[in-house]
Amino acid sequence: MFRSAFIIFITLNLILLAACSTTPRRSTQPQLPAQVVLKLKAMPLNTHLPIPVKGISTNQLQDTWGNARSMGRTHEGIDILAPRGTPVTSATEGMIASLQGNTLGGTVIWIIGPAGSWHYYAHLEKQKRGLKVGDIVHVGEVIGYVGNSGNARHTVTHLHYGIYLAGKGRGATNPYPYLR
Repeated sequence: MFRSAFIIFITLNLILLAACSTTPRRSTQPQLPAQVVLKLKAMPLNTHLPIPVKGISTNQLQDTWGNARSMGRTHEGIDILAPRGTPVTSATEGMIASLQGNTLGGTVIWIIGPAGSWHYYAHLEKQKRGLKVGDIVHVGEVIGYVGNSGNARHTVTHLHYGIYLAGKGRGATNPYPYLR
């Protein structure tokens, strides 16, 4: 009994040590060029941004910020309704920071922009062909196409657009006033 308890104790400690290891994990995400990031952080974020969906005007927007979502979440963005395949454009100068999809957003694009702001484009049908992390994008440049991927697969096609002011996925702010 003592021997088996001792073996279990040693085994659990080894598992705990492995789980708490300080060895950094390799990131599959390429490192962003520091000079470009610093330049973007030094730029001010414009308080008026163009609507990032071709052919959509301000009177077609609805402020969906803060609406209830599944699992007790609230909506951290604005949904811009448009037909499938409508071009999605960058609302700011910036750099493609991530193209890695996720369960909620499906096919997504993250752009780091002025003042270190992060711009999240989600539920895309697809990203622009050839787009890659580290690419510089300009206001109005096509980056993808409207869809309903991720948890929006049973909804109308739309772009979920979010702005985060404290880092990727942190410091969500309502994009609606920026697009008005």
